Amino acid sequence: MTIEDLEYGAPPDARGGFDRTPPQDLDAERSVLGGMMISKDAIADVIEQLRGTDFYRPAHEAIYDAILDLYGRGEPADAITVADELTKRGEITRIGGAPYLHTLISAVPTAANAGYYARIVRERSILRKLVEAGTRIVQLGYGTDGGDVDELVNNAQAEVYAVTERRASEDYLPLSEIIGGTVDEIEAAGHRGEGMIGVPTGFADLDRLTNGLHPGQMIVLAARPAIGKSTLGIDIVRSAAIKHNMGAVVFSLEMSRNEITMRLLSAEARVHLQKLRTGQMGEEDWAKIAGTMGRISEAPLFIDDSPNMSLMEIRAKCRRLKQRHDLKLVVIDYLQLMTSGKRVESRQQEVSEFSRALKLLAKELEVPVIAISQLNRGPEQRTDKRPAMSDLRESGSIEQDADMVILLHREDAYEKESPRAGEADLIVAKHRNGPTDTITVAFQGHYSRFVDMQM
Repeated sequence: MTIEDLEYGAPPDARGGFDRTPPQDLDAERSVLGGMMISKDAIADVIEQLRGTDFYRPAHEAIYDAILDLYGRGEPADAITVADELTKRGEITRIGGAPYLHTLISAVPTAANAGYYARIVRERSILRKLVEAGTRIVQLGYGTDGGDVDELVNNAQAEVYAVTERRASEDYLPLSEIIGGTVDEIEAAGHRGEGMIGVPTGFADLDRLTNGLHPGQMIVLAARPAIGKSTLGIDIVRSAAIKHNMGAVVFSLEMSRNEITMRLLSAEARVHLQKLRTGQMGEEDWAKIAGTMGRISEAPLFIDDSPNMSLMEIRAKCRRLKQRHDLKLVVIDYLQLMTSGKRVESRQQEVSEFSRALKLLAKELEVPVIAISQLNRGPEQRTDKRPAMSDLRESGSIEQDADMVILLHREDAYEKESPRAGEADLIVAKHRNGPTDTITVAFQGHYSRFVDMQM
């Protein structure tokens, strides 16, 4: 098989039964790959827009995946290293050999346009998916014999929706653009019925112990479900972005951006979270919300609730935020919901790779990265229910990679009549550059927040 065959032969079944070549732009595909092998910045621009399956040529998808794996490991991705990676995978012949990689680089007008070329590739990919969806809809129409027509229409709509769904909600938004929609949601529900070096956490004793969260640190914040780990993560973000005007981003793989904003409003305005959720608020509550909105909407806080977010996408978005908004803090909620989009030997291996990559991200961007994590059932098997580092779920490497591990514990989550009701322990179980300790704070669940005990 010649390089020309590799380049221009349509992939199997790509024509979808039609006598026409599916939408594609091989020049744009080549320029994307060439640009990525020239510039690391180009890789970051492309990752935000493309997946391997967006390429028309299978050979190009193989090259793209090799570049991403090298980039993810913090290694250079040029013609030589990519050729070596493809050789290890046994794919170098399939893509046309090492000379083809040099051809890709020499054909690139400029790496600065890689993002533009990526948009072209993505648009052609969407058009191909639309053609494929249309083919399946035609088959549905001809294949139905006395079946439920309404169900057929629903299936046809689902096919078209799947084409546009992929990135409908896959980018960060500033709080100023989210807050209006959050208040609309609340109204709709109502109609229905001291000088630190690091980033301040907002907790005086924790800040004294750690001197804030430092650039390059990976901080693991872990607890069992329903203890308040997401709430604690949001509290730290509030302290950084709202109280101290530091750029911060939350990547939430669990809660929607409106739910996070609602919790921010509850904590800052001191309005019961349940009132916000139901919209059952009085004039005093609305006055508090109005005053709080004006104060927090200008905070440099970004929220991204994209589904099925990969670490590559998170890394690219963080680099962009660092360049444009002087990013100071990253929070990922939560580690076990992340996906690599690749086949791996085990989930433990995948989580271990995430853990190492997040540490690399913190060092690369020189910001603290908080990785919220879920603990296994270990605490529930103990009499006192207190968590330990050995309870970190799915990966011992999380403990190894982390500069700091904070375990959250609330007695009243297990024993309602506990004499410590309303209290929570922040167990600093690991602190690479300082002492460990247990810090007691107050839990105000009705305001969706933790606060210092004296407040």
